[in-house]
Amino acid sequence: MKDYAINLFYSDEDKCYVADIPDLKFCSAFGQSPEEALSEVLIAKELWMEVAKNANKSIPRPKYKPFIYRVAAQ
Repeated sequence: MKDYAINLFYSDEDKCYVADIPDLKFCSAFGQSPEEALSEVLIAKELWMEVAKNANKSIPRPKYKPFIYRVAAQ
């Protein structure tokens, strides 16, 4: 199974880097560097999965694929 896509961007409004996983509702994190935001969202992903399993909630399959990958594959 492929892993989940992660968006990573700088937020001028929040003055930090933000990482989110679009396939996992509300799974996001921030950091002062891109590396820190990525590290934090990977922790958030594990916790998200744990909570979903403990609550017997379904875990969506990875399906989000940024458009840039579709263009690059052509």
